[in-house]
Amino acid sequence: MSSRLAAVRRTAVGVAVATAAYGVSFGALATSSGFDVWQACAMSLLIFTGASQFALVGIIGAGGSLVSGVATAWMLGARNAFYGLRLASVLDVTGWRRLVGAHLVIDESTAQAVAHDEPELARAGFWYGGGILFVCWNLATLIGAIAGARLGDPKAYGLDAASSAAFLALLWPRLSSATTRVVGVAAAVLAVLVVPLVPTGVPVLIAGLAAVVAGSLRWGGDE
Repeated sequence: MSSRLAAVRRTAVGVAVATAAYGVSFGALATSSGFDVWQACAMSLLIFTGASQFALVGIIGAGGSLVSGVATAWMLGARNAFYGLRLASVLDVTGWRRLVGAHLVIDESTAQAVAHDEPELARAGFWYGGGILFVCWNLATLIGAIAGARLGDPKAYGLDAASSAAFLALLWPRLSSATTRVVGVAAAVLAVLVVPLVPTGVPVLIAGLAAVVAGSLRWGGDE
């Protein structure tokens, strides 16, 4: 078990380092969109969900209202509530640990938890994955915010792809059956089709419909 826990920690560190590069681009984008360093850092500390943070600064930076930016950020972050439903029985925490756990429920921590069937490894994946990433993300935001516009376009460094690459690496081992592969392909196609039609970040929510439909069909078939 100790060797498997060590592997979980290594995975958590690897994902955190890769995803933290995305945090540098967020910090730079936030300051170039009119936020100061402390506002950028506060968003990473209090919101801690990349898509929502990028949506908020992107809309405000493009001249949108604070209300529309917050509404979009809230909509994108709503998916974490569904992750929480999936993780509640696995983590089995109460009191202040429940509050901390809720704050760490994001794509990466959820993926590292559900990647394991054993409860102990699942919990380790969540806490290490979420905790280490929280620290790295906030440090990266600070670095990016201080550097600000001097970095130029964050996409030029490939930082916008780091988080997606890390999440794909976590997802790939889960595509171990024909059903999961079909659902994954269907979700990807659905996301690509709606990209020109909906705001940034929404395609991932719509793509989740593929999993909902697949789960409903499977549930109905078991009756």
